[in-house]
Amino acid sequence: MLWTVLDEAALRRKVSSPQVMAEALCHIAALVRRHRIIMQVLPFSAGEVGALVSGIKLMYFSDSAPFAYVEGVGMGHLTDGPPTVTRHKLTFDLVRAGALSPRESLVLIESVAQDYEHGEPHP
Repeated sequence: MLWTVLDEAALRRKVSSPQVMAEALCHIAALVRRHRIIMQVLPFSAGEVGALVSGIKLMYFSDSAPFAYVEGVGMGHLTDGPPTVTRHKLTFDLVRAGALSPRESLVLIESVAQDYEHGEPHP
């Protein structure tokens, strides 16, 4: 299962043509609708949430201890140390708590995709 929290800036920062942005967001929405992923959006209105300054991946396995992978510019760190994994899990939980619900996130993703399709500006 993939459960991710995406910053609203990732939806609104145009990194390609409006058509490509719309297609990418529609693809994400389709994955959500098919229950392939759980996606939440951390809205601008949430302000600063937790101590998130980089990407965190939490990985759980049936036959080993959980891992946390933290990435930043030009680096990444994988750890299975229980205190560190627990700290990263708490950070993710705080971010997730500040995010829109999966349903509200889907509505926002589809709305931004439509804006790109119609060439409407983004804040």
